[in-house]
Amino acid sequence: MAADTITAPRSGDHGAATAGPLAVLRGVLRDRRRTLLLWSLAIAAVTAVYVSFYPAMGDGADLSAFVENMPEGLVSALGYDNIATPGGYLSSTVFGILGPALLLVFGIGWGGRTLAGAEEDGTLELELTHPVSRTQVYAERLLGLWLGLLLLVTIVFVVAFGLVTALDMELATSNLLAGTVGLFLLGLALSTVALAVGAATGRRGVAVGAAAGLAVVAFVADAIGPLVDGLGWLTDVSPWSWYLAGEPLLEGFDVTGLALLAALTAVATVAGLVRYRQRDLGV
Repeated sequence: MAADTITAPRSGDHGAATAGPLAVLRGVLRDRRRTLLLWSLAIAAVTAVYVSFYPAMGDGADLSAFVENMPEGLVSALGYDNIATPGGYLSSTVFGILGPALLLVFGIGWGGRTLAGAEEDGTLELELTHPVSRTQVYAERLLGLWLGLLLLVTIVFVVAFGLVTALDMELATSNLLAGTVGLFLLGLALSTVALAVGAATGRRGVAVGAAAGLAVVAFVADAIGPLVDGLGWLTDVSPWSWYLAGEPLLEGFDVTGLALLAALTAVATVAGLVRYRQRDLGV
């Protein structure tokens, strides 16, 4: 937490130093502003490139011909079933692979670093010597992570909406919003898992590994669940399926899937806070 977020007692005052409102959050966002700028530019560029590439596919005819020559299982695993439509194309590119991958790299990296990383390099102990509670530190560092994710998915939506409109692609704004909300909640859930594991263990590598492992397992479960007899239940427990199985860019909001992602976020938040408050941090 930056020094200027703390109000030190003036000469003659007898009270202790006090932390300003949202002091931890303001310090986190200030420290991460350059990273947020670079990630914003990167995710805007990726979104712009892939959305603007759709008209070059021949209004879907060339895409249909390409997909017809692919193995059926591979088509299903990659989500190419409806790639010839604007909604299907965006589901298979920006919202199905690239967007989640970038958002999870950003969020899981930040989630693992914000508490466990700070504990490992000693900055968390220094911060806790200021007049802030552990709960405040946990909550405001988590809020900083969530705001960073919200910024990135907002950029995805704005860039995609602008290009979909400019290119006259037949995609309902409500469906684009449904995909964006789902993308945000997927990133929120798995990034919060990273932060919670870091809060519980104090080890950045464990936090990043646990959340990244969960993301990979969830992706694989979503891909193979529909293809293997007897393994269909994998899609019921996969956060990736909670995000995409309802095909939000084609069908709109999937309330059940979104609620499950929100529930995972809530469980990780509470579990991480409980363990973080119990741990001996040496302060």
